[in-house]
Amino acid sequence: MIRETIVTTASPTGEPHVAPMGATVLESGYLLLPFRPSRTLDNLVATGRGAINYTDDARLFAGCVTGRRRDWPTVPAGATVRLAETLAHAEFVVDRVEDDPARPRVFCRVVKEESHRLFHGLNRATAAVVEAAVLVSRLHMLPRDQVEREMAHLSIAVEKTAGPLEREAWGWLTDAVATHLTREAS
Repeated sequence: MIRETIVTTASPTGEPHVAPMGATVLESGYLLLPFRPSRTLDNLVATGRGAINYTDDARLFAGCVTGRRRDWPTVPAGATVRLAETLAHAEFVVDRVEDDPARPRVFCRVVKEESHRLFHGLNRATAAVVEAAVLVSRLHMLPRDQVEREMAHLSIAVEKTAGPLEREAWGWLTDAVATHLTREAS
């Protein structure tokens, strides 16, 4: 099973980094597969620590992949950092890295988990925004017609169920898709 999460890491000098990432659930923790180049990968190799953040704020996913917002507040969490506003987090240590030129395999063992606030459920728009954020992160790999079809399908859930936060995130993503498709056409 893969969980769509926000991974937080810190550089050796303590500079926080926030990135959306699918985390494959393992018996003792998670497998992360960051694409190269990656500040998350660099930080994990350098420090051997990070945190998986569980959030219901779709803006985190959209803001990170579009570059519209990267200033998400973090706080110390053991030997790493976590999101200041998150439902829960799991601190982890890197057990090993299997190198790969495109996507190294980072095996992470959870050392501490903590809940911070209640989870009140997701609306369909949140799930659609997360799916669209994954799509936007792969625009350079996908054909135009597939991007247009998937965005049209996802827009139905946003139109029917989104609140203000999901609408803001959706706007960032649709702007990124439009910019990409315009650039691609010229």
